[in-house]
Amino acid sequence: MTSASESFRVGLIQMRTGRNPAANADAAIRLIRDAKAAGADYVQTPEMTNIMEVKRQEMFAAIAPEESDASLAAFREIARAQRLWVHVGSLALKITPDKAANRSLLIDPQGEIVARYDKIHMFDVDLAGGESYRESRNYRPGEIAIATDLPWGRLGLTICYDLRFPALYRALAEAGASFLAIPSAFTRQTGEAHWHVLMRARAIENTCYVLAAAQGGAHENGRETFGHSLVVDPWGRVVAEGGTEPGIVMAEIKLAEVAIARGRIPSLQHGRRFEVAAPAAEPAYLHAVGDRA
Repeated sequence: MTSASESFRVGLIQMRTGRNPAANADAAIRLIRDAKAAGADYVQTPEMTNIMEVKRQEMFAAIAPEESDASLAAFREIARAQRLWVHVGSLALKITPDKAANRSLLIDPQGEIVARYDKIHMFDVDLAGGESYRESRNYRPGEIAIATDLPWGRLGLTICYDLRFPALYRALAEAGASFLAIPSAFTRQTGEAHWHVLMRARAIENTCYVLAAAQGGAHENGRETFGHSLVVDPWGRVVAEGGTEPGIVMAEIKLAEVAIARGRIPSLQHGRRFEVAAPAAEPAYLHAVGDRA
């Protein structure tokens, strides 16, 4: 799907989500209204828009299935009222009594959900200083990559830790995506090391815009996230960036930039399929023992 428009305005909603889903939704909606007032056509919230809770029992007591989630209902209503594309970066939604989905939802200006994506890659890591995460304990990973159409072009949906798996982004670009959504809750530790370089790499190697709304700052649950919501253009230039405080990051997305970058470096056309060969057997003489002199 394309539009005669040569550009559109993006509003990234940077948050510091707490433990109360209703309060988090209210905070996000205030910022969505601000973004619309600033001219946004599309807004994106970060990963875990509705709750940031490390205690399993408390999290499952606070979340709901998609069909009865009050936060999602509120986001659908604001999209309809503001005539705005609202991309909820992700919500924790209950799918069984002991598993949730980390689900991204794209809502059109009529308030209809037009795309859903469940995060494929689970953040199960042990970082320096005792910082540890086991996302797979609470969440069921998705299995399907999603590319969907906006009025201005195709959007690839991903979430946070997916960023470290470049094959996913190449598949989305090859499926026609011009924009890659990477709503995130990056830790401060990993964000300081890798956030900018990975976001720019995904944009450069796929000649796509990257749109990444982020969580930022010290959260109620004790976690600290990196912030720095980013818009990166298809040449790898950072065109808009946030800090660590909640707020909005606005940028104009110029559709011609995708075609320009792909014309300069047509790597999407040059990719080839290949096999990885097993190591060849080493010659027997490399294993000889003793002095042959």
